[in-house]
Amino acid sequence: MDEYKSVQRYLNKNKKERKKKKVYWNNTINRILVSGILLLVCLCTIKINPSFKSWVDKKVYHTNFSFSKINQTYEKYFGSVLPLPNVTSEVTNPVFEENLTYQGKEPYKEGVKLTVSTNYLVPVLESGIVVFIGNKDNYGKTIIIQQVNGIDLWYVGVENSNLKIYDYIEKGSLLGETISNEMYLFYQKAGEFLDYQEYLG
Repeated sequence: MDEYKSVQRYLNKNKKERKKKKVYWNNTINRILVSGILLLVCLCTIKINPSFKSWVDKKVYHTNFSFSKINQTYEKYFGSVLPLPNVTSEVTNPVFEENLTYQGKEPYKEGVKLTVSTNYLVPVLESGIVVFIGNKDNYGKTIIIQQVNGIDLWYVGVENSNLKIYDYIEKGSLLGETISNEMYLFYQKAGEFLDYQEYLG
């Protein structure tokens, strides 16, 4: 009798696992199909309607695309971007969690120049996605974070060898190290520079 119950439990457990896998694969296939249908509808509409094509061209090539908002929306409705079963992200405390400290600030071009210590470790001021790493004309070494609030923050005079484009980086984590004892911040939204005083206390 005990053997019968243990076999029954084993079969029930396997049945539940098979059902979970089936639901998971059905959901994944449905997501792929819906994405494919939306892509085909967009492509057909672009081919048929020239005004829609020009609208898409303007939005894709001439407008600041909000990667962070798309990422948040996708995770809200569809879950993680990685479709891996039984993968849970553990909440870990970052080793580096600092606030921005500086000795002085003054307006510079469309932003602000901060005086900091040499080789200062720069914290991320707001969570977001890295959308640019490199040299900007008239600015120098620049890292641009598209923040979750929709504002692009330019960190100029900061370098980091670990970051890559489209990395998601949390508020308070280490962005990089200053090249000298100065760094520059520029706040931008929809291609327009904003007044830094609204965001930097």
